Amino acid sequence: MSEKVLEGVVLLNKNISKLLDEYNELRTRYDSLQKEINDLTLRMQNKESEFEELKRSYERAKLTGALLGEGENARDAKRKLNELVREIDKCIALLNR
Repeated sequence: MSEKVLEGVVLLNKNISKLLDEYNELRTRYDSLQKEINDLTLRMQNKESEFEELKRSYERAKLTGALLGEGENARDAKRKLNELVREIDKCIALLNR
């Protein structure tokens, strides 16, 4: 009976060692994936910032082209310019109070 108990203990030891090895491998993989997620999140934020800047540049270029009479956006540009002038007028009126 004690041989069977000893064999059971040895087998249990092997299984625990195997589980610990697998746990360490999984933990290493998890850490690697977390780092990759963080890197990708940072890259995504940078790309979003870049996209927003390009969008603003495009809008400025579109407005400039429209003000120069280029393309079909001239009416939109005039409307936008009028909005800006009204906004400036409101600010001036507030400052004069």
